[in-house]
Amino acid sequence: MAVAGFTLCLRFLLFFAIFAGASSSALHAGAICDPHTYGARGDGVTKDTTALQSAIDACAQHGGTVRLAAGTYLTAPIELKSNIRLELAKGATLLGSSDRRDYPRHVEFRLPDLEPLISAINAGNVTIAGEGTIDGAGQSWWDDARAIRDHGILGAGHPRPKLILFDHCKHVTIEGITVQNSPMWHIVPYYSDDVTIRNVRILAPAHSPNTDAIDPFSSSHVVIERVTADVGDDNVAIKSGAIDSPGPDAPSRDIVITDCTFLHGHGLSIGSEIAGGAQDIRAERIHFDGTDNGIRVKANRDRGNDVSGIVFRDIEMKDVKNALIISEYYPKILPAEGVTAAPVTRLTPHFHDITIENLTATGSDSAGAIVGLPEAPVTDIRLRHVSLGARTGLTIGYADISGDGFVVHADQGKTFIQLAGATLRLR
Repeated sequence: MAVAGFTLCLRFLLFFAIFAGASSSALHAGAICDPHTYGARGDGVTKDTTALQSAIDACAQHGGTVRLAAGTYLTAPIELKSNIRLELAKGATLLGSSDRRDYPRHVEFRLPDLEPLISAINAGNVTIAGEGTIDGAGQSWWDDARAIRDHGILGAGHPRPKLILFDHCKHVTIEGITVQNSPMWHIVPYYSDDVTIRNVRILAPAHSPNTDAIDPFSSSHVVIERVTADVGDDNVAIKSGAIDSPGPDAPSRDIVITDCTFLHGHGLSIGSEIAGGAQDIRAERIHFDGTDNGIRVKANRDRGNDVSGIVFRDIEMKDVKNALIISEYYPKILPAEGVTAAPVTRLTPHFHDITIENLTATGSDSAGAIVGLPEAPVTDIRLRHVSLGARTGLTIGYADISGDGFVVHADQGKTFIQLAGATLRLR
C-alpha cells in the first residue's frame, strides 16, 4: 500500500513538473515586452534605441512580442532576433534618427555600407506587424545623394542606410504596417528563405533616389501580396548579385507577387543586378498607375545570368511611360548603333522562357522594347492576349517572340520597330 501511494505521489509530481514546464514555455512563447519598461519615452525627441534593443533582447530569451503603443519612438539602428514579433499599434511610429553618427559603417552585399535601421541576421521566425509606421526620415539623405554626382545604385562610396534588412533569415513575415521614407531601399530580404510581405503600404516621394519598395536579393520562397508601393524607384526589384560580382551568387527563385498596386516608381523589375540569376517568378493581378515603367527585365554584360521561368499574368497599366521593357543594355534600353557580339562570360545575361498574358496598357509614351545582346539573344518570349496602347511602338532586336492575340496600338510611327536579330511570330 505504501509503495502504491509512493508511486501515485511520484506520478503526480511528475505530471505537475511537466505541466508547470509546459505552462512556463507557453508563457515565455507569448511574453509581451514593453519598451516603456526599459525606459522608452515614445516622445519623438528622446532616442529610445537602448530601451527598444533591451526589450528585444529580453523577449529573445524565450520568444515573444515587443509591442509599441501609440507614440513616436526615435531610434538608431536596432537588431531583431529569432522568435521575435515587433508589433506597432495604431498611432505608433518607429522613426529613424537623422544623425549620421548613429549609422556605423559595415560590409553588406560584399560592399561598404551603413547599418540599416532595422535588421535581423541569421534569425528565424521573425515578424513585423501591426497598424503602425516605420519611417526612415530619408529627406536629408536624399538631398545628399542628389548633390553627389553619379551616386549610383549601391552608393558608389557614399552609402545610405536601408530601412529593413533580413540577412540570411528564415520564416519572415511583414504584415499590416506602413513603411516609408527610407534613405535608400525600404525592405530587403537578402539570402533569406520563406518571406511573406502582406497588406503593407510602402511610401516615398516620387523623386526620392533609389527608394525601392521591396528588393528580394538572392532569396527564395518569397510572397508579396496586397502591397501598395508609391516610391521613387523600383516598386519591386528582384536581384541576385552586384555589378562586376566575382561570385559565387545565389539566384532569387520561387517568388510570387499578387494583387498589388504600384503608383509612382520604376515598376516591377527583375534586375538590374542579377549576377546569380532568377527563376520561377510569377506576378499576377498587378495594377500600375503612373509608374515610369511597367514590367522591366534588365541587365547588362557586367551583371547578368540566367533569368527564366517567368510569368506575368492579368496585368493592367494606366499612363505608364514604358509599358514593357526586356533589355540587356541597362542602364540604357536600346543598343548603340552597330553593336557587335562580345565574349560570353559568367556575367552574360540569358533571358528566356518568359510568358506575358492578359495584359492591357493604355496611355503609355512607349510600348517599350524587347532587345537582347548579339551573343545572348532573348528567346522563348510568349505574349498572349497582350494589348499595348502607346504614343510609339515596340522595338525588337536580337529576340525571338511569339504572339497570340498580341496587338500594339501606336499613335505615331511603326507599330513594331525591328532591329537586327528580331524574330516576331504573330497569330
